[in-house]
Amino acid sequence: MGWPYVGETLQLYSKDPNAFFSDKQKRYGDVFKTHILGCPCVMLASPEAARFVLVTNAELFKPTYPKSKEKMIGPAALFFHRGEYHNHLRKLVQSSFSPEAIKKLIPSIEAIAVSILGSWLSGQVTNTFQEMKKFSFEVGILAIFGHLERQQKEELKENYSIVDRGYNSFPQTYQEQHTTKALMARRRLSRILGEIICERKEKKLLGNDLLGHLLNFKDEKGRTLSDDQVADNIIGVLFAAQDTTASALTWIIKYLGDDPKLLEAVKAEQKTIYLSNDKGNRNLTWTQTRNMPLTYKVILESLRMASIVSFTFREAVVDVEYNGYLIPKGWKVMPLFRNIHNLNFSVTLKILTHIGGKWWAPKIWYSTAHFQSLIMDSGPGFGKSPKSKISPPLV
Repeated sequence: MGWPYVGETLQLYSKDPNAFFSDKQKRYGDVFKTHILGCPCVMLASPEAARFVLVTNAELFKPTYPKSKEKMIGPAALFFHRGEYHNHLRKLVQSSFSPEAIKKLIPSIEAIAVSILGSWLSGQVTNTFQEMKKFSFEVGILAIFGHLERQQKEELKENYSIVDRGYNSFPQTYQEQHTTKALMARRRLSRILGEIICERKEKKLLGNDLLGHLLNFKDEKGRTLSDDQVADNIIGVLFAAQDTTASALTWIIKYLGDDPKLLEAVKAEQKTIYLSNDKGNRNLTWTQTRNMPLTYKVILESLRMASIVSFTFREAVVDVEYNGYLIPKGWKVMPLFRNIHNLNFSVTLKILTHIGGKWWAPKIWYSTAHFQSLIMDSGPGFGKSPKSKISPPLV
């Protein structure tokens, strides 16, 4: 468990987190305990254990994060809650990112992508992940606010980046400066968001973006969300979306770079659409995004192979026994998705396989049906069932 309070956080931050958790799993098995970020934790590295916490006994565990993380995002963010409040907010977020909502944003998303790609033409070395973070932030701002004034967008970006660095720093003395700056930037974000909210209310500009849905919300008893609740959930959505989206896009680019034939095939598919739009003089349409079969398969396979989310936080609300292990009330419980994926999937070496002149996604063989059903039928607050209607990823 490591030192008092600090636990094994220093070891976690000083090495690759994947290696840290894998070493623990090899030594202690699929269920083991540690102490990180000021919290005693039980780590779960098997599909059965993850399903126990997230699906079959989800009522025994609540979504949670370390207090240092909650301060950065805001205590009213939906993923710190469960019950009616969580369900209401989740529906608002889902409706803001539904196919009907995304359809109207296609031309603007395309313009952002073209602008980002155009900035790469200087020939300078580019950090792909940082560029994808810029892209995902711009798209996130578009989906949340619609079209913001340039000054407001720049202020949000500047302060959000400071909060982002503080969120990912170790909250101890030698990095206290990062944490202090991040908390100050978080307060500035609240002020900026408060001004935007006030302006929307005064002008009665309650559109169909996420901010509009949050401001329009009333529950069965007629209660609305406070400005602080709206601000916390806006920042929460940005945090939830930016790094994961940027990571996914970076892995897609990496995998395509590893397979020149596949890259050329994807480029050919995209070029056909580009030419049909008068070489970019007409906007990309929703229908065209639904007609990218190879690109779509590459995206899905990249997401499968990369395992973007490495773990999630839950907290035991009562003492819980699992397979002879006691999980004490108040302890954090963390299913390690990346470890489960890497050790329980027969992972193919190629992203896609070329047979008979046709590209196709290879069948995924699962070594355990439980993990497959975990993905297919996850509980509230954990992903989305593939059976539900979702917007296709855009590249």
